[in-house]
Amino acid sequence: MHNLLIKNLLKHTLMKKSNVLVLAAFLMLFTIVGCSKNDDNSTVTATPEPEPTAILKVTLNGLEPLSETYVYEGWIMVNGNPVSTGTFNTTTGTTIKEFSVLESNLDVATAFILSIELAENDPQGPSDTKILKGEFLNNSTAASLKTDSVIGNFADTSNPFSGSFVNKTPSDNIGNNDQYGIWFIQNPTAPTAGLINLPTLSAGWKYEGWVIFSGPTPVTTGKFTSASGVDLSSPYSGNEAVPAFPGEDFVQNLPTGVTGDTTGLDVVISIEPNFPTDPNEPFFLKPITGTQGPNTLSVTTDINVLINGTAVKQ
Repeated sequence: MHNLLIKNLLKHTLMKKSNVLVLAAFLMLFTIVGCSKNDDNSTVTATPEPEPTAILKVTLNGLEPLSETYVYEGWIMVNGNPVSTGTFNTTTGTTIKEFSVLESNLDVATAFILSIELAENDPQGPSDTKILKGEFLNNSTAASLKTDSVIGNFADTSNPFSGSFVNKTPSDNIGNNDQYGIWFIQNPTAPTAGLINLPTLSAGWKYEGWVIFSGPTPVTTGKFTSASGVDLSSPYSGNEAVPAFPGEDFVQNLPTGVTGDTTGLDVVISIEPNFPTDPNEPFFLKPITGTQGPNTLSVTTDINVLINGTAVKQ
């Protein structure tokens, strides 16, 4: 009896082990089949084909290298929105750049614009300081790039520019040193604007007056946007009241080696990028010049002839 009980217990145990083994084998088979089935039905994401690109060839004449603070940046207008073609600097003379852009954008581009941007921490989109622009008219593949629509029109024959300045030092109230001051006015006793038909600049630009002292050392007379109204700074003037027009007295705090005497010196009015940084020399756009003596100013450089270019879709 005792032996029979032990035999039945062993038989029952073997049956349980057999069931466990069968169940384990079934689970392994299910897992293998399931994984295989999932692998067969898995979705493989195909790598999208890159969008085709095309070349925009831009030829630029008359540009000069920018300081390390700035870069040039090209833009195409696509459905009314600017799309960057890339940033660069340049050398003096003729620059040829080939930009690789999406073909779908270049096909519908209506214009090319060249702007000046901050080299670092530049906001998205073109700045107001645009230097060249041209349109692809009537589905043309070529655009002629000019300055007049994005800087100012200096070739307006219907309202030609003329200019003059006087030598006066109103800020120090001394009567025998008038050659130490340059003011863009007529008739010092009842001042009127000395810059007649001064072209209006686009928002991204300002005028700046300069006297070129020996060295040469250009010294600013201040930035301005209008022929009348005070300019934006008076770093070398005294403390007395001055005319409400652009100009400067060179009577204090002068750069090393500068006497302040303007006799016989060249006077320049440049066009400057409207950015916070301010180099101590004129930008290369210097359309208006004159000389102390005759004290007359004229447009001596047509910037639209000096600076131009083409943009061609290829």
